[in-house]
Amino acid sequence: SNRYIFEHKGNQRILFINNCTMTDDARYYVTAGDEKCSTELFVRDPPILVTKGLEDTNTYVGERVELSCEVSEDDANVKWFRNGVELTNDPKSRYRIKVEGKKHTLIIEEAAKNDTATYSVMTTGGQSEAKLAVDLRPLKISLALEDQTVRLGQEIHLKCEISENVEGKWYKNGQLIEASDRVKLYHKGRIHRFVIPVSAVDDEGEYMFVPDAYNINIPCKVHIVDPPKLHLDGLGENNTVTVVAGNKLRLEIPITGEPTPKVFWSRGDKMVTDSGRIRAETYPDSSCLVIDAAERDDSGPFRITLKNEAGEDTALINIKVVDVPDPPQAPNVTEVGEDWCIMTWEPPANDGGSPILGYFIERKKKQSSRWMRLNFELCKETNFEPKKMIEGVAYEVRVFAVNAIGMSKPSMPSKSFVPLAVTSPPTMLAVDSVTDSSVTMKWRPPDQIGAAGLDGYVVEYCFEGNGFSQGLSTDLSEELGEPPFNLEADEWIVANPELTDKTKFTITGLPTGSKILVRVKAVNAAGESEPKYHPQPILVKEVIEPPKIRLPRHLKQTYTRRVGETVNLVIPFQGKPRAKVLWQKNGSPIDKNEINIRNTENDTIIFIRKAERAHSGEYDMKVEVENLVDKATIDIQIVDRPGPPEVVTIEDVWGENVNLSWKPPKDDGNAAITGYTIQKADKKSMEWFTVIEHYHRTSATINELVIGNEYYFRVFAENMCGLSEDATMTKESALIAKDGKVYKCPVYDDFDFSERPLFTQPLVNTFAVAGYNATLNCSVRGNPKPKITWMKNKVLIMNDPRYRMFSNQGVCTLEIRKPSPYDGGTYTCRAVNELGEAEVDCKLEVR
Repeated sequence: SNRYIFEHKGNQRILFINNCTMTDDARYYVTAGDEKCSTELFVRDPPILVTKGLEDTNTYVGERVELSCEVSEDDANVKWFRNGVELTNDPKSRYRIKVEGKKHTLIIEEAAKNDTATYSVMTTGGQSEAKLAVDLRPLKISLALEDQTVRLGQEIHLKCEISENVEGKWYKNGQLIEASDRVKLYHKGRIHRFVIPVSAVDDEGEYMFVPDAYNINIPCKVHIVDPPKLHLDGLGENNTVTVVAGNKLRLEIPITGEPTPKVFWSRGDKMVTDSGRIRAETYPDSSCLVIDAAERDDSGPFRITLKNEAGEDTALINIKVVDVPDPPQAPNVTEVGEDWCIMTWEPPANDGGSPILGYFIERKKKQSSRWMRLNFELCKETNFEPKKMIEGVAYEVRVFAVNAIGMSKPSMPSKSFVPLAVTSPPTMLAVDSVTDSSVTMKWRPPDQIGAAGLDGYVVEYCFEGNGFSQGLSTDLSEELGEPPFNLEADEWIVANPELTDKTKFTITGLPTGSKILVRVKAVNAAGESEPKYHPQPILVKEVIEPPKIRLPRHLKQTYTRRVGETVNLVIPFQGKPRAKVLWQKNGSPIDKNEINIRNTENDTIIFIRKAERAHSGEYDMKVEVENLVDKATIDIQIVDRPGPPEVVTIEDVWGENVNLSWKPPKDDGNAAITGYTIQKADKKSMEWFTVIEHYHRTSATINELVIGNEYYFRVFAENMCGLSEDATMTKESALIAKDGKVYKCPVYDDFDFSERPLFTQPLVNTFAVAGYNATLNCSVRGNPKPKITWMKNKVLIMNDPRYRMFSNQGVCTLEIRKPSPYDGGTYTCRAVNELGEAEVDCKLEVR
C-alpha cells in the first residue's frame, strides 16, 4: 500500500512505513528461503517542545514568586526540578504548580532565603531552566541602641527598633547572651529590648543586637560606674598601723570603684611614688603602701586618695614604727664592796615607741671580752646590785633596755671598778716593850687581807685619864675583839701620821707613869679595818725583864755540819732593858774575822760562811741585863771524810782464802768510823773490785779467790761523810797456790723429765660474731710431746675446711672461719701421750 513501501538494493531488503501511527507498534518478520529474522518497532508520541522558556528572577524574602514557561501542546506533561530534585504538587509542599493550557507556572507564596536555587522544567521534547535569587529586604534601623553610663546596682535597659519583624540575638563583648533570671530579653514586632534589673561591675562592656538573617549589628556601650571607696575595717584605732623597725611593711588597703579609681599616696606635701624604699603599689582591687626596712623616721600620717569619674574618697592612715629602745647611758657605779657593787643609770632618751618594760644587766672582767648576764628576770628599777664578783679583779658593767619589741643595744660600759674590802682587824696585839717615855706594840697581820692588799697600819692611843668608863670584862672583850671601855672618836691620838708597813711600832713622847690605851687598824685601798684593841691599859714605865735564852731544840744536842757548809744559827732570847750578849769558844773570845756574830734586841746570830774543822768546839753564850745573867752552851762539830787506814797486812793465805788485818786511820775526820770497804785486784790487770762494804772490824777473810792468781788488796775507811779519799794497799801480794787440793767432780743422777699431759691454760667460754673468724686457745705441757685433737659436741673434727688447728710451743689454737649460729656448741681439746691424757672444753656462742 501507500503506507508500506519495499525496496530492493542488491542483497538488502528495506521496508518503509509512511505516516506511522501507534498501531504500527509491532514485531516485523522477514523470510528468505529457509532463513527468518525479525525486529520490533516501537512507536512513540511526538515530543512536546518548550516554546517559551523560564526566565531568571530576583526577589526579596517574603515575596510571591512565579516561574512560567509555555510548551507546544496543551495540558502536556511537564516536570519541575529544583537544583536537579523533582518538585511535586503536594499540598503540604511550599511549591504549587499551576497549568493553564500551554502555560505552566511554579508558585512560591513567601519566598525564603533558602529558596535561592536553579529551577528547571522538562518536557518530552525539551527543557528550560532559570535561577531564582531571594535576597533580604534592605533593613532600616528606626531606633539604634544608645551608649549608657549606669551606676552600680541600677537597671540596664537597652532598646532598638528595626524595619523588619525578625528575630535577633544579643551579644556582649562578642559572646552570645542567653535569657536568664538576671537577664531579660524582649521582642515585640520590630522592637527588641535588653534589661538587667540590678547591674554589676561585670555588666560593663560592648553590647550588640544582631537581627537574624541580616549581616548587620546594632552596637552600644554600657559603662558601669561606682564612686571609689576605701575599706579600712582591718586597721586599728584611728587608722593606726604599727610596724617594727627594720621589718618590711606591706599595708594593703582594699578599694572599690568603677572604673578602677586612681590611687594617690602622699606624706605631707610629698607624693609617694611607685619606686624607692617607700613606694605605692596599685592593683585592681587594692592599693599597697610598701616600706622596706621601716625606720623610726617613717612614723607619721600617710594620706591615700581615690579618684574616678564617679567621685573620690580619701583617708589618713597613721604609720607607727616601733623599735627597740635606744641604749641607756653608761651606768654609774656608786658603791663598791668586797664582792658587790651598786650601779645606777638613766632611762634611754627614746623608748622606741613602746614603754620600757625593764632592763637586763651584764658584766665582764675588764681584760675579757665575754659578757655575762646577771639577771634573767627584767629589772624594773634603774639601779641594781651585782654580786658574787671576785675581789681585786677589775670589772665593767653595761645595761640593756627592753620594751615589747625587743632589747636595745648595750649601753656604753661603765668605768672599770675593782671590788675591794677592808681587811679584818690585826691580830695578837701585844706589848713588846715599855720604857719611861715609850711603848712598843707588836701584832700579827690580819687573818683576811683580801685582794686590795695591805697598805699599812695606823696605831692610835689615848690616855686613861680622859674619862673613859669601864665596859665589858677584860676576858669577854678579848673574845669579841672590842674594847672594855667607851671612848669618843676624837679622843684617840694617831701615833703614826704615815702608815707603817711593819707589825711593830714604838709610841714615843709619853709621860712617865701615865696609862694609855692602844688600838691598831689595818689600812688598804678600801679603807680602814675594824680596830684591834689592847685589852688593858698600859703603864708607861720601864720594867726589868730577866734575861732568858730560848735555845732551839736542835741546838741542845751536838750541832754537826760538814766541811765547806754554811753555819747560820739564830738564838732568840728575852731580857729588858738593853740586854748584852757575850760569846766565847772553848773558854776564849771568838775571832770575829773567822766567825760573824750579829746581835739584835731579841736574838743573836752566829754565821760561818764556809765551815772548817777548826770551827768545831763548844760555844758559850751569855745574856746580861743589869745584874741578871743567863747562859747557854752550843756544841758545834765540823766533820770531814776520814784518812786511810794504817798498814794493811796479809796475815795468812790458805786454799782460796786470804786473811787481812789493818789499823784504824789516824784521822777519823772528826767523826766516828762507821766501817771499811775492801777491794781486790789481780796482779796481771790491776783492776780493782769491791769485795766487802761497810765492814766494821779491822780484820777480814777474803774467800773464793781464783786458784793460780796473785792478788793485791786495799782498804778504805768510812764515816758519816763517806769513804776516805785514799786507800791503804798491801805491800805484798797473795798467791793462791794450785797444789794442795784435788778437785773431784760431783756425780749427778739423770733427771726424768717424763710427764703426762697437763693443761696449764684452759679454754674459756667465748662469744663470737657471725661472719667474723673466731679462735679458741689453750696451752698444754707434757713429755713426750702430746698429740692434740679437737672435738665439737664430743665429735672429732677432721678434714673440715672451716676449721684450722695450730700447735706451737704448747699453745693450741682452733680457728673457726666465718662461723654461723649453727657453729655454736661445746668444743673440747684433748692431749694424749703414752703417760696419759687430758681434756679441757668450753662453750662457743655465735650471735
